[in-house]
Amino acid sequence: MKNWILAVGVVVLSCTAASAGEPSFSALSIDASLKKGANAVVRADETVFTVHSPQAASQKNRQVITVLNENGKDHAELVVHYDKLSKVDYIKGTVYDVMGKKVKTLKNSDIIDVSAVSNGALFEDNRMKVARLSMPSYPYTVEYEYQTSSNNLLFYPTWYPIASEKLAVEQAYFQVSMPAGMTLRYRELNLPVKAETSEAAGRKLYSWTVKNISPLEVEPMGPSYRDVIPMVFTAPSDFEVQGYKGNMATWSDLGKWINLLNAGRDQLPEATKEHIKTLTASLPDPKAKAEAVYNYMQNKTRYVAIQLGIGGWQPFEATMVDSKGYGDCKALSNYTKSLLEAAGVPSYYALIKGGEDQLPIMADFPSSQFNHVVLCVPMAKDTLWLECTSQTEDAGYTGSFTGDRQALLITPEGGVLVKTPQFKAKDNGQFRTVKVKLNAQGGAVAEATTLFTGSQHEDRKSIMHHYTPEDQLKWIYKNTHIPAFEIKKFTLNQVSKTSAPQMKETLQLDLPRVASISGKRLFITPNLMNRWTYVPPTTENRKQDVVWSDAFYDTDTVEFEIPAGYLPESVPQPVKISSLFGEYTAQVQVKAGRLVYVRELTMHKSRHAPAKYQELVNFLKQVSKADQQQVVLAATPS
Repeated sequence: MKNWILAVGVVVLSCTAASAGEPSFSALSIDASLKKGANAVVRADETVFTVHSPQAASQKNRQVITVLNENGKDHAELVVHYDKLSKVDYIKGTVYDVMGKKVKTLKNSDIIDVSAVSNGALFEDNRMKVARLSMPSYPYTVEYEYQTSSNNLLFYPTWYPIASEKLAVEQAYFQVSMPAGMTLRYRELNLPVKAETSEAAGRKLYSWTVKNISPLEVEPMGPSYRDVIPMVFTAPSDFEVQGYKGNMATWSDLGKWINLLNAGRDQLPEATKEHIKTLTASLPDPKAKAEAVYNYMQNKTRYVAIQLGIGGWQPFEATMVDSKGYGDCKALSNYTKSLLEAAGVPSYYALIKGGEDQLPIMADFPSSQFNHVVLCVPMAKDTLWLECTSQTEDAGYTGSFTGDRQALLITPEGGVLVKTPQFKAKDNGQFRTVKVKLNAQGGAVAEATTLFTGSQHEDRKSIMHHYTPEDQLKWIYKNTHIPAFEIKKFTLNQVSKTSAPQMKETLQLDLPRVASISGKRLFITPNLMNRWTYVPPTTENRKQDVVWSDAFYDTDTVEFEIPAGYLPESVPQPVKISSLFGEYTAQVQVKAGRLVYVRELTMHKSRHAPAKYQELVNFLKQVSKADQQQVVLAATPS
């Protein structure tokens, strides 16, 4: 979907233009505290967003940025996006040397205009103008001014004055100017100073200012960068896009606007409806019918994004998808909903923010925070979620792309926020059994069989469907962690195609150096394939929360056949470790000429206060140490 979240470049009006040698543009005048750890410094940054009516607005921007070194040169580039519903009125630019002396002015010929078509899109009207000013030596300063006009008031700007790490800010300013009778809604995050309001010429002005912000860094195992920077989200109440009037003061109202866009686009040819009725007539329950319809849709269609104007939010008609066999997430979800209706199974179109590691939806701030559409099929005991853009996804599986987050159901009465399935640690499993035949020279042959579930099955399922066998083998080599090995044979297949899908991997392995030899002894690390190695650094004065973003469960059982003439001389004691973040156990047993190593690691998705960081460090340090423990086999006297 096109631009569900508008990323607005944070830029400036507050500085006056510098004449040659003007001190304010001199890199030498930047305070040392701002330069420390920075690649660039925003000298002045102002955005003024003026709403003219529910269907029109303009935005003036100006930014002055001093680039301190090679790593900061990307900040000298300006990218301004536009499309059928917006235009770039002008762009101006100037570059200054270290002393603030004007060196060059941006020419129109220096500005390139290129397509901004996203991956997977056949055609979009998204474009961007790109300008870049630079100097051969550092530091230097660039100044840009530009103005845009928009007839798409579904989105108001999101302001983030410090947009990336190793960037400092001297001063940044953001203003929204609203006409009489129109309401601005806003949400502030991590701001030291709240909004100031005033009135001028019959308009209400909202403004924010920040000054002297040193570079922000996300601490190890901390929140995402977007979670800690100062931000202001703004949104309309009343808005209009290409004649479609709406209100988003509540989630219900936003859902009503989506209903308006979708109205009349769910009709199917009679032949298709009859085919679906025949396909599902003998199936025992709504779930079976929904799965059959989903499979029919997957085999008939493919994902293609064609998004022009209002088409960024409005789906193609179901009849068009039926005849052409393609569509984007909106069109394919709308089409599948229509097919389900023909089968007598009710479902709901649902807006969602797809992708891994996404920030949660701000539930108390109704606005266009979504970038994707899926389908929700309520069941008597559960809810079936359908990802309609994939030809290979399993019915009901949400996983890392759409799982454990809020979605906006579009019901006949309006929008309703609901939660998609949450995956606990044991839902995201790796269940591995390895049988190793060890020889007296320290080598071995082995067979490793692993069952992957939940988020841990996703990579292997993807390579099974999209990689050649040769590339699958390369991927498995890269992602198999054994000190020295050769894969003699492998198989990869899906053993369960349900809302809890599973992938099975079998490896036939040659292990030339699985044990090290010292005299008459063999030294073995029984954790053959799953050793934890990363331990975050110890830090003082932790300030940010501690975030563990992935829930998973690993269990490994490794059975070693001891070579003739050898007996265990030293076997590690069982290990059991528990913390807020997870649990770990490992033990080695000797059974009739065999060593059996069993290891379990559970990690819980969680967020804790900064004071808990050292507990995480200590836990992972102990896990890493336990994973390196060795067994010693000694040759018996002949």
